[in-house]
Amino acid sequence: MPTTKVSDFSEVRDTFFSYVRDIKYATMVTVDRKHRPRARVLLPVWEIVDGRPVGWLAAYKTPVKAAHLADNPHTTYSYWNPRQNTVHVDALSAWAEDEASRRHAWELYTWGGPPGVGYDPVHYWRGGPDDPEYHVIRIEPWRIQLVRGSDLRSTLWQPARDAVTDGSGPGVGERVA
Repeated sequence: MPTTKVSDFSEVRDTFFSYVRDIKYATMVTVDRKHRPRARVLLPVWEIVDGRPVGWLAAYKTPVKAAHLADNPHTTYSYWNPRQNTVHVDALSAWAEDEASRRHAWELYTWGGPPGVGYDPVHYWRGGPDDPEYHVIRIEPWRIQLVRGSDLRSTLWQPARDAVTDGSGPGVGERVA
């Protein structure tokens, strides 16, 4: 079955949020300096900013994650459920160290992003958003693929070609606006 391609996120928004709400946890994949993948299961929260998805990941800033993201910000977040529905998010991920981002992500986790996805982060970071162990990764997707398990129908969201991504995803060090 051919993949349907769309450039307007609003065309996949409801399905994206439905799958994320159902599955909740994602496998985050980074690569090391030798280009070897490393996976870990985490729970990102999501919102829409200027018509595009933006993810936030509350995380401990481990030496492995920090080194991987410093060397190569390209990441993949993959969601799967037993009905074979999947979401694959190819993105640029970077530590968001500013106070506003840390507080914003904290609030999204507390309220749910989308509703039904999140948790009370105080269970992990007792000092609240000012806890020195609390760190935030901002996730800027440049491609999202949704696969419906019942018929393996695939939809691929990728913004229209532009000066930032040229339609093929960003290069190392490039940021998606």
